Amino acid sequence: MSQAYLNFLGLANRARKLVFGEENIVESIRQQQAKLVLIAQDASDNTTKKLTDKCQSYHVPYAIVTDRQTLSQAIGKDGRVAIAVTDQGFATKLTEMLSE
Repeated sequence: MSQAYLNFLGLANRARKLVFGEENIVESIRQQQAKLVLIAQDASDNTTKKLTDKCQSYHVPYAIVTDRQTLSQAIGKDGRVAIAVTDQGFATKLTEMLSE
């Protein structure tokens, strides 16, 4: 997995196309605003299960990515274990980058 997606994530953040915080992410999935959910590999089992279950029931793609420190650093915010992308263009590009 290349690190290029982290720079792209920073770009999506500056474009205000990301949602942070477990409850906000769940809400964005429910309202079908989330196009892609990224979960840190070191997120708690509980958080991971809650988000992946929610994604599956609403048919929202998700990916388990790098650790929370790297994820947080990419967007310039501390302690982020999950991020929802609300823009289809950013979500599509990130999905491509993650599958490389």
